[in-house]
Formats: sequence, structure tokens, C-alpha cells
Amino acid sequence: MIVVVWIADIGWQSAVDAARELAPQAQIVLAHVIPGDVEEVVHGAFAGLLGRHRSVPARVDEAAAEDQRRLLAAAAARLDRPATLDPRRGRVEREVVEAAAKADLLVLSRDGDRSRLGPHSLRPHTRFVVDHAPCAVLLVWPGSAPAVDTIPPPPDHDHPPGHPPHLSDHGAGPPEHPPPHHPRSSA
Repeated sequence: MIVVVWIADIGWQSAVDAARELAPQAQIVLAHVIPGDVEEVVHGAFAGLLGRHRSVPARVDEAAAEDQRRLLAAAAARLDRPATLDPRRGRVEREVVEAAAKADLLVLSRDGDRSRLGPHSLRPHTRFVVDHAPCAVLLVWPGSAPAVDTIPPPPDHDHPPGHPPHLSDHGAGPPEHPPPHHPRSSA
């Protein structure tokens, strides 16, 4: 069994712990992605400040790579068993999905609002990964999960959010069926 653990910047410790506990005999791959858009933003900032003919300092690239090495090393130490390190660069969500292409299980952590249950507990990259993963997904809470009573209330089925009530619901407005149109004839 191959288990890929997404080492994201938030909550990766819980993902590593879950993989260690639930898949003790599995081959573990620790994947981290340096976002490609960060390099573009930094390059754009330097180009704007220093002129278009200046390049992004090599130190920015080296710092990102060093941070990635440190994060993967910390994850491997926490796992406390052999693992394959998979450092990547590019569009985060697509790189994680690609890393999981040959996996049996992808383990990742929620990275959004941790104060309540619901869809906002996932950031957009994580939502994309959950929706597009080509294998089984184990989504873990970093720390304790919020109580069930934090679930938002159910929508009003008569008037869903964002949809105002129909005018006919209040006895005003146009009739259910408009009167038939009779063209005038000129005789």
C-alpha cells in the first residue's frame, strides 16, 4: 500500500500522525509543494521595484527550497520510520493530485476555519485536492474537531439563502399564469 501525506504549511503534523497510526506497514511518501505563483509574485515585485531587466534573487529560490527541506525533514522525523520525500514546485493543488496518482491513500489535514464544522474548514487548494484526488482520501482535523453543534443551521427550504421569496408567496405580484395575449385586429 502506498500512502501519500500532503505536508501543507498548516496541520501537517496531524496528517503525519494519522498516516503513522493507520498505515503502519504502508510505503509512506511525504509530499510538499512550493507554490509556483509565489515565485511569480516575487519576480513581479522585484521587476516593479528594480526594473524589468533584473531577475529574482537566487536567495529567494534557495530560501524556499531550504524551507521545503526543513519541513520535509521535520515531517520525516515525526513519522519516525522510513519514507520517501517528494519535494515539488508548481500549482499546489495540481501537484498534490499528481503526487497521489499512484497512491492508494492520500492523507491531508483541514486548513481553514477550525472553529466550526463545515465547508469553510477547507481552503480552496485543499477543496480542489479532495474533489480531484485519484485515490481514497483521509481528511483529518488538526487537533480536536469542533462540536457537532457548530454545524450551520439547515437552510429554509421554502426560501433558500440568496433566493428571495416569490412575490406570489405573499399574495402580491403577477398572477400564476399571465392572461392570453390577443393581438388587435384592424378591420
